[in-house]
Amino acid sequence: MVLPGTILGFTNLLLITAHHGLNGLSPAWIQAHGHSQVFGWIGSFVLGIGFYSQPQTRANRGRLPMVCWGLWITGLALHWLAGAYLWQWRVTLPLSGVLELGAILLFLYAASQHKQPERAGGKAIGKGKARIEPWMQTVLVSNAALFLAIAINFATEIWLALEGATPALPHDFDQRYLVLLGWGFLAPLVWGFSARWLPIFLGVKPVRSRMLQWAVVLNLLGVALGMTGLALPAGSLLAAASGLAAFAIRIFSIPERPAKIIGIHPSFPVFLRIAYAWSIVASFVGIWAAAADNYGGIWGGSRHALTVGFAAMMVMTVGPRILPHFAGVRALWSRGLMFATLALLLAGCTLRVRMEPLAYEGIAHFAWKLLPISGCLELGAVLLFALQLTMTFARGQSIFPEVT
Repeated sequence: MVLPGTILGFTNLLLITAHHGLNGLSPAWIQAHGHSQVFGWIGSFVLGIGFYSQPQTRANRGRLPMVCWGLWITGLALHWLAGAYLWQWRVTLPLSGVLELGAILLFLYAASQHKQPERAGGKAIGKGKARIEPWMQTVLVSNAALFLAIAINFATEIWLALEGATPALPHDFDQRYLVLLGWGFLAPLVWGFSARWLPIFLGVKPVRSRMLQWAVVLNLLGVALGMTGLALPAGSLLAAASGLAAFAIRIFSIPERPAKIIGIHPSFPVFLRIAYAWSIVASFVGIWAAAADNYGGIWGGSRHALTVGFAAMMVMTVGPRILPHFAGVRALWSRGLMFATLALLLAGCTLRVRMEPLAYEGIAHFAWKLLPISGCLELGAVLLFALQLTMTFARGQSIFPEVT
């Protein structure tokens, strides 16, 4: 699902560059790109990792994960047809919302079937007394935001099918909705899984749990203000939350032990830290946008720093570390290809975030000529990432002799 969103985003960028702005470009195309990236790629990643991580209960054995997968993929495909091609969109758009909402409800049902944890003596902890670790609390906040976003998406798709002239959301509403997607869903998702994995991967001390909880609280307040249109105070809270989260996870701390880089490129820790630096950059560019944006370029730079610099960089860095392990594969197909992928993504994102405000806001005309290069670099990174995982699973040696 990463390919449709990325290719449509690249096409959008070429059209924007040709017109030197958003004039002439369908808002439905832009929103179809965002839907494919956030729900299609990151959302699918969440559902897959979620089902893999859940204890084996009747709810997540057998057909339920496959039914969930089928609903989710079909809903995404219908939304793509409605938004990108306007194909019978008054029918396909609300139908996609029904299927996506059904998939999320099935996933949450499976997650709710977890058994109560047991004490060392074998007795179950009483109801309401089980302690949820802060990293899991953070992931649950992200899941709640994902459910809310899908529910809002479904309601607006029904409204658009009945009353709208196009399948595109109104601009002001879309701006506020993106706050929920970016900072309500994506940011806590990455923070939560980072708190679970990164101290081990990076060899740093355990997470500062209380600080992580405060980061989530500040983030939720920022999201609430952003969704009500108070962009400047929201940006200040989101900047504080992103910095506090990085400090809580100790992403920039001096390691106590060597990083776990067996089977992957040794630049792994560097790119993890770069990704978190992008999250902080995104929050401060968001403050700049709230104060000075006129034509969408500064807002675009902030969102690109968050979605590509932070979220995509984390997926493309951590994915090669954990996904082969889940499948019992010993090592990546090519460590050098992992570095090339991340280097291309970093170069493309840096160029895009720097040039977008200059071009859109009319500060520097030459920036329009450099924007398509950023799209080429990022598209190249996505293709290399897909090639890496495909070849890893196809040719990689299994850790377990029986898995071939």
